[in-house]
Amino acid sequence: MPGFLLHLGAQVTCAHLGQAVPTVTNPRVVVSTQPAVLITSPYLISACTFPPPTAANGPCVNGQFTVGTVRVTSLGQPLAIIGGTGLCAPTGTPLLPVAAQTRVVAT
Repeated sequence: MPGFLLHLGAQVTCAHLGQAVPTVTNPRVVVSTQPAVLITSPYLISACTFPPPTAANGPCVNGQFTVGTVRVTSLGQPLAIIGGTGLCAPTGTPLLPVAAQTRVVAT
């Protein structure tokens, strides 16, 4: 499935509206003057509103994409795209790409 490439400045959240930021970027691919993100790049999540244990199993602490590009790779790894699939830990809820650059589409 094609989708816009995610980059360092893309808006990504957990299902509870916590802000997710990639800890590692890919300097070989640059979109909108910012490095792109591989699906192997872990995300750190802050400000997750999911309650901690005893009330729930939150908050979301980190996340990672599991499905990204199929045909386009960089450094032998698929890239993260806005239509990709990701999971947060320890909650197991989705990592949600909300906004990204709109110039580069990859499959």
